[in-house]
Amino acid sequence: MSKAMIQLDHIDVTFQQKKRQIQAVKDVTIHINEGDIYGIVGYSGAGKSTLVRVINLLQVPSAGTITVDGDVIYQDQVTLKPATLREKRRDIGMIFQDPLASLNPLMTIGAQIDEALLYHTDLDEKQRTERVLELLAQVGIPNPQRTFKQYPHELSGGMRQRVVIAIALSCKPPIIIADEPTTALDVTIQAQILDLLNEIQAETQSGIILITHDLGVVAETADRVAVMYAGQFVEIAPVEELFTNPKHPYTRSLLQSIPQAGSEGQELHVIEGTVPPLPSLPRTGCRFAPRIPWISAEEHEENPTLHEVGKGHFVRCTCYKNFHFEGEEA
Repeated sequence: MSKAMIQLDHIDVTFQQKKRQIQAVKDVTIHINEGDIYGIVGYSGAGKSTLVRVINLLQVPSAGTITVDGDVIYQDQVTLKPATLREKRRDIGMIFQDPLASLNPLMTIGAQIDEALLYHTDLDEKQRTERVLELLAQVGIPNPQRTFKQYPHELSGGMRQRVVIAIALSCKPPIIIADEPTTALDVTIQAQILDLLNEIQAETQSGIILITHDLGVVAETADRVAVMYAGQFVEIAPVEELFTNPKHPYTRSLLQSIPQAGSEGQELHVIEGTVPPLPSLPRTGCRFAPRIPWISAEEHEENPTLHEVGKGHFVRCTCYKNFHFEGEEA
C-alpha cells in the first residue's frame, strides 16, 4: 500500500476584508500518496492559488487539518513550532508558472540551484556543485557544465522551466507542487515538460500535485483529478473515470465546451451565466446553481456534501442526479 505523503482534511480558508469575511476555499480534502500525480483543475479565481499556499504550508487555514508524512502540521489553526514547520517545508518542492519571473536574473543558474542546497543540506561546496550538475542532467539540460555558468536570460523558456524543476528537486522532496507549469510555454515545449514530470514521478516516486486550468494537461498526466469551482471541489475521480463518466453539472459542461473532432462549423457549448466573485458567494446552497437555472431548487442540497458515486469517484450536491443540458429532455 502506498504511503500517504500529505493529507488535507476539510480545509477552509477565510480572509477578512474590512467588516466581512470572504471564504476563498471551503471543505477541501486531498490525500496524496507516494507516486501519485494528483491534478487540480479550475478556472482563474477558483481558489487554486490559495490552495497552493495552504499545501505549501505558507497559508494557515481557518479550519481543517494538514498532515505531512504522518505529522500534524495544522489543526484548526494550531501549528507546529516554526523550526519544525521549516523542516516540513523542505519536503515540498515548488514548480512555478513563469520560469523567467521565478529565477533571479542577477544570479547564474548554478548559483540559484546551489542556494537551495546551501540552506537545506549539509553538503560541502564540491558536493553541492556535483549535485547541481547531476540535477541539470536529470532534467534534460544538454550541457550542464555550460548551463551552470549561464544566466536565465541566456536560456529558452523550456530550458528555464527545466531549471525551475531542478531547483524543486534539489532536496529530493517527497512532494512536488507544479503550479501551471506549462502555461508560459508553447505547445511543443509543454509536451516535453509534461513528459519530464512523468519521468521524474516514475524515477523518484514523489507525489506530484498538478495545478492547472487545462483539462488536456490533466488528461495526459494525472492519475486522479479534482475539479474546483468557486473555492470547492465539485468532483473528484480517477482521471479516466472523470473523462468517460463525468457527473457534476460543471464538469459535464466543461467537457461539453471542448471542441471535438468532426465538429467544424458547429457552435461550441457555452456555460450560461458568469463565474461568481468570491465576496458574493452564498453561505449555503449549491454554488453552481445560478448557472443551471432550469434545475429546480429542490434538486440541490442546502449544504452540499461530497457523495461517493463509484470507487474513488465523488460528486458534490445531489443536483447531478437529474442534470441535463438546457433544451434536452430531463
